[in-house]
Amino acid sequence: MVQSTPPAVRRVVFQYLVPVHVEVEDGLVARVTVIDETPVRDPVVVEGESAHLAAAVAAAGDGQDWPSWQFGY
Repeated sequence: MVQSTPPAVRRVVFQYLVPVHVEVEDGLVARVTVIDETPVRDPVVVEGESAHLAAAVAAAGDGQDWPSWQFGY
């Protein structure tokens, strides 16, 4: 019986700077909003193969609408 090996997962984690809105109330951070519509510029590989960075950036910035992310109460 011949067993096929599933293809390896190409996982790349990268980081880049995006605008963040921070709301402070009475000296405490109440909400943080990350604006995801910013184009990826100067990405840095955090984890994974740097050879796949260009493909990962292209997949992350393929023109699809992303919501802004909010954290807080």
